[in-house]
Amino acid sequence: MAFQLEGLDHIQLAAPADSEETARTFFSDILGMNEIPKPDNLKKRGGVWFSVGAQQLHIGIQKDFSPAKKAHPAFQVKNLEGLREQLIQNDIVVIDDEPLEGANRFYVHDPFGNRIEFLERI
Repeated sequence: MAFQLEGLDHIQLAAPADSEETARTFFSDILGMNEIPKPDNLKKRGGVWFSVGAQQLHIGIQKDFSPAKKAHPAFQVKNLEGLREQLIQNDIVVIDDEPLEGANRFYVHDPFGNRIEFLERI
């Protein structure tokens, strides 16, 4: 059986109950992601979905929520310093990470405590 993995379709991060508006503020208003509709049969679960280039970010509601402190998505960015300024202007703490050859990067914690990395290839 021959197959080929073609890339990522989506990444899911967890969030506590009733946090959809907080997710919209952070991921859409601050980061500029576009919200996309969830399929009707999944709406009852709560959460919110966003498009990120050709991929999607799903924010899923999790009972007994605990944030991801180590596992994280890393988003490729054009104008990383512009994003840094946007985050700081919105009182979001930007944390510089260990150097990575060929890229500049930093990370933040989303409003739920999940780690999110942003990088720009150089």
